[in-house]
Amino acid sequence: MTVPKLAVRGLVKRYGAVTALDRIDLEVRTGELVCIVGTSGCGKSTLLQLIAGLEPPSEGAVLVDGRPVTGPGPDRGLVFQAYSLYPWRTVEGNIAFGLELAGVPRPERRDRVSRYLGVMSLSRWADRLPRELSGGMRQRVAIARALVTEPAVLLLDEPFGALDAQTKRVMQDFLLEIWRQTGTTIVMVTHDVEEAIYLAQRIYVLSSHPGRVAAQIAVPFGRARGHAVRRDDRFLDLRDEIDDLLLAAGQGAARVPDAT
Repeated sequence: MTVPKLAVRGLVKRYGAVTALDRIDLEVRTGELVCIVGTSGCGKSTLLQLIAGLEPPSEGAVLVDGRPVTGPGPDRGLVFQAYSLYPWRTVEGNIAFGLELAGVPRPERRDRVSRYLGVMSLSRWADRLPRELSGGMRQRVAIARALVTEPAVLLLDEPFGALDAQTKRVMQDFLLEIWRQTGTTIVMVTHDVEEAIYLAQRIYVLSSHPGRVAAQIAVPFGRARGHAVRRDDRFLDLRDEIDDLLLAAGQGAARVPDAT
């Protein structure tokens, strides 16, 4: 039996008397792009932080390649919505930061940074500071910084949520291309249902208060996707199905007495 790249088993997260996540189970296969969707407050970002090892679970476990996660590690790269770039470092310096912390020798560090500058189409801006870049370019730097350490799993927490609609679509296409080029296993949290359908091979839908897996949905499109997919009847049907699931999950949550 093949061990999944990422497995979440019976994951529970409590904050005092409040249960944020309740018995979450999910799997991500090697090289897969999976999206987690849910309404605000359903615990999507909390789940990603637990996978990243930034917080401990109250119960259950997270495993990468069958090994339990006990804290942050180089096998997981995390990208937030807010870029989190170092303003005093150039594009090249930001991408190299994780390699410096890991003690990667300078020649190898230079080669790997150069590769990802090219992969992310950032070579022309290698000497620029973050303030000189657009929002989309800053997010490309953040993704490159996470990828350059070659993590087993790349975790994306609503990475395009702060971008305008046009830039967001460009970045979605860019992410698909990077995924095809690198074969990286990606888990992405988003509240945008259409974004999830456009990007993912599978989608986990979370209900709210507490967060639970309401459904797991396979997306019926291959890796080679274009914007015509958004007009496909299957895309539209899937969007309506997930919207209905989220609406039902939200109504169910509203009837839970301790849903705060």
